Amino acid sequence: MIVVSEPNHILLFQQHHHALVSGIMAKNWKETGFVGEELRGDVEYAVAFHDRAWIPLDQKPRWSDHKKQPYSFIDFPEEDKVAAYRRGVDEVEEYSFYAAVLCSMHYASFYSKADTLSEAVREFLHNEEMRRERLISLLSKETANLKEHLDLLQFCDDLSLYCCMNSPGVKKENELSWFRDGFPQTFSIATAGLEAEWRDEKHIAVKPFPFKGPFTVSIPYKRISDSISADLWEDTYKSAECHLRTITFIEG
Repeated sequence: MIVVSEPNHILLFQQHHHALVSGIMAKNWKETGFVGEELRGDVEYAVAFHDRAWIPLDQKPRWSDHKKQPYSFIDFPEEDKVAAYRRGVDEVEEYSFYAAVLCSMHYASFYSKADTLSEAVREFLHNEEMRRERLISLLSKETANLKEHLDLLQFCDDLSLYCCMNSPGVKKENELSWFRDGFPQTFSIATAGLEAEWRDEKHIAVKPFPFKGPFTVSIPYKRISDSISADLWEDTYKSAECHLRTITFIEG
């Protein structure tokens, strides 16, 4: 779950809904900026379904007694989170070996060897490394553009998070620090990286513009009082009204 605090309320975006918006971004990516066109369908699938691990978890978001609000994707209990990651990649693998390799690489990138890792995370990383070796051996020469395709997945993921985690129309200096200075990925059509900025509450400008043309997305979310208690949480979330955040991407 993506949990965003605002005065007196929290906004809740399901991870898979945000990922589907990432997939729409990938579909709108310029042909001239996409390498390995024969694998485009697999890459677009990986981008759109990279967070399917969260589908069952977000149907019944778990409450954090410590934070007095539901867990977000950031602080969700690690052992359960990596178990969900594994199931998610398993499900992607049923559709596409290549997409599964990309999703596995994406999840593995969350952890550094310099980190102090739990046994569950170390086991997850080992198993995913073995999965990637197995699948890459079956894909043969199709893996030449893996790095570029992972960058595309992670840029679309980041841009979709930018849409969810910032207040519409926010001034640049007040953006979430993660993306205030642009995005880390580079591409042949954006060798110095990309930046995004809210022009108003409905439009985000991206420069240099990596898409075929302007396009619009809508992201569902729920808005709930931040004074909700644990005993009322489950019923309140289930019955809360669903809203849509609609955004059009334009050239910066």
